Amino acid sequence: MQVFGACHSTVSLDAQGITQTGNQYWNLGTSQLYEEAIRRGEGKLAKDGPLVVTTGRHTGRSANDKFTVRDETTENTVSWGEINRPMTPEHFDVLHDAFLEHAKGKDLFVQDLWGGSDPDHRIAVRTIGEFAWHSLFCRTMLVRPEEQELAGMAPQFTIFNLPSFKADPATMGCNSETVIAVNFTKGLVLIGGTAYAGENKKSVFSILNYLLPKDGIMPMHCSANIGPEGDVAIFFGLSGTGKTTLSADSSRTLIGDDEHGWSDNSVFNFEGGCYAKLINLSEEAEPEIYATTRKYGTVLENVVMDETTRELDLDDNSLAENTRAAYPINFIPNTSAENRGGRPKNIIMLTADAFGILPPIARLTPEQAMYHFLSGYTAKVAGTEIGVKEPQATFSTCFGAPFMPRHPSVYGDLLRKKIAETGVNCWLVNTGWTGGVYGVGHRMPIKDTRALLHAALDGNLNSAPMRVDENFGFEVPLEAPGVDSFILNPRDTWEDKEAYDAKARHLVGLFIKNFESFAAYVDDQVNAAAPKAA
Repeated sequence: MQVFGACHSTVSLDAQGITQTGNQYWNLGTSQLYEEAIRRGEGKLAKDGPLVVTTGRHTGRSANDKFTVRDETTENTVSWGEINRPMTPEHFDVLHDAFLEHAKGKDLFVQDLWGGSDPDHRIAVRTIGEFAWHSLFCRTMLVRPEEQELAGMAPQFTIFNLPSFKADPATMGCNSETVIAVNFTKGLVLIGGTAYAGENKKSVFSILNYLLPKDGIMPMHCSANIGPEGDVAIFFGLSGTGKTTLSADSSRTLIGDDEHGWSDNSVFNFEGGCYAKLINLSEEAEPEIYATTRKYGTVLENVVMDETTRELDLDDNSLAENTRAAYPINFIPNTSAENRGGRPKNIIMLTADAFGILPPIARLTPEQAMYHFLSGYTAKVAGTEIGVKEPQATFSTCFGAPFMPRHPSVYGDLLRKKIAETGVNCWLVNTGWTGGVYGVGHRMPIKDTRALLHAALDGNLNSAPMRVDENFGFEVPLEAPGVDSFILNPRDTWEDKEAYDAKARHLVGLFIKNFESFAAYVDDQVNAAAPKAA
């Protein structure tokens, strides 16, 4: 065995029970990891410098294969159920032993990194894996320590990732040969049977979502940026709602695109990179993100590339619909050097309503904000998943249910407390459809969405005349600078008004049905913020 790279940590792999390995590569930089990935056949160099990789059959998260160890630490602190599936400590130990055996003789890549940009609220994370490109991904997406910090870093959590490992459900208490198992007591995450790199970053997110609430820190699946006057905006939203796109605004300073914490004094990024969806990305609509696909240091997952010219085709989904770019946050112009900003002035909750019912923007009361935060609504459209023929409502609590180990009310109560303390303005923004349901209407023009956002963030909408939406009870502006007023009332955009009314009743019913599981955990004011069934 040989050890390469900057091995500064005093905690060796032997000390973590990982013995008889092949070569160990510690804290390699971008160029070294490029060389190793290409030499090992893990990836290819595209025109202009990005590293192009494929992830095999797993092109997204394996939600049904994620487990949390149920023990004295987690028994009464994790919200057990379909999302937080339990694994016994005994099954985890069998799995861990199998990982240690599988790693023998293998070359391993190690990175010591921070999860979180706030020195007062971060954790030391070690990533260990068999792929050089995974090591580059982790180095890109998490926060790199300063050189002088490495020597004293002892991992609080370790992510051990072996894509070539195959789990045994019969002896390891999992569902398939793929497994993601989190042990909070041991500070250890085991990932096997999947090469999708996003499992690494979301594991860190889940850890912080578990740890931070007890310290009064609100963990958030959101993007965030800062305006010219220092005003911070938070953008909640599920995948495909525009969270990354809308926060990458050249007129505002980017804090981060996906995961943040909200402390008493600041909003801080959990990460040091961005992870953007690329399918059908255009230079005209999203110039800042498009430019990152032409940079050395970007990792492109499942993007189709011409083998001769090395040109990329961002419209080709033959490898995956979920094509991705992982790049350092400073690849986006005008980013925060500290990865942090002050307390927020505006909260934006993004949804892509494929039913064409929600207005392009609405102002929420604190109670309505908590209601829509706990609801976490967006919609799937036909063609994005097998079997989806009509638009389907998706409710993901706190806009990130798969990553929230604690009960949703913990995060909802934290949000309401933060809103009360800061007097932040809350807005619901629909980036989905207008003029009809998906297949009949059309996608909300991004220029109108951006104009409405700017009007909300710069305060112009605060004094705009408003109407009360007849279905959801929130306030909707009657006019906004640079936006045709016609688009502000969804019913006006439908040719068939009766069809609109029927679809609105349908969507209201879905909201009411979904919220039944939360009704007992919120007060009467939040329950009263629900839409009204006709």
